[in-house]
Amino acid sequence: MNFTILTIFPEMFSALLVGGGIVKRAIEHQYISVETINIRDFAKDRHRVVDDRPYGGGCGMVMKPEPLAEAIRQAKKKYPEAYTLLLTPQGRIFNQSVAQKLAQCGGVIMVCGRYEGIDERVREHLVDDELSIGDYVLTGGELAAMVVIDTVSRLIPGTLGNEGSARDDSFSTGLLEYPQYTRPRSFEGANVPEVLLSGDHGAIREWRRQASLVRTILNRPDLLMEQPLTRDDIEFMKKLQQDIKTIIGKHSTAS
Repeated sequence: MNFTILTIFPEMFSALLVGGGIVKRAIEHQYISVETINIRDFAKDRHRVVDDRPYGGGCGMVMKPEPLAEAIRQAKKKYPEAYTLLLTPQGRIFNQSVAQKLAQCGGVIMVCGRYEGIDERVREHLVDDELSIGDYVLTGGELAAMVVIDTVSRLIPGTLGNEGSARDDSFSTGLLEYPQYTRPRSFEGANVPEVLLSGDHGAIREWRRQASLVRTILNRPDLLMEQPLTRDDIEFMKKLQQDIKTIIGKHSTAS
């Protein structure tokens, strides 16, 4: 899978491309490729200007349509089947479900906005989708593009080595991931749950599922509204509900 990044700061991606970690390993094994296109290369003036004042007045500058459009067309010419994304606070929220869909694409072109944004005509005619990585404003789309690359790369077969790692990640199942433990068995008085040492794989699967449910209820209950639950899940949650009622009732009586 190819990621093509359109940016005025291609040097920002050097750590991602030459540093360590999963993305670099995926590139080395040719599971993915990542390349940058400098939008300034398509500016026609001597100073390679890519921004101008907004019509109608206002603060800041807007990315000019001509160089940006040419950069997008250059990327599309090389990767005609690629899906073109604009990284912007106005886009729909990027999540694991979106990442899984992007992982099925043959390629992704990512436009990193800057300043007050890009000329609307480019967005309307040359962009397939808009993504935001959260309800906050960055100085540009470069960091968001890195987040998308890292997240989607994990879903490309072969990238992680163990395909179960991506399958069990938080959000991949619709729930937050269960707690993880490793050696030593006892650390500063805290012990690993005995079920994980039992060798009973069925019991371990049940414990992990229930631990994921509890963690999701406590931290992200909204995820459960759309998540299909099994009969065992519902019975477990009913028991939790009854235990909570009993505890509350006991303390209410005591007070």
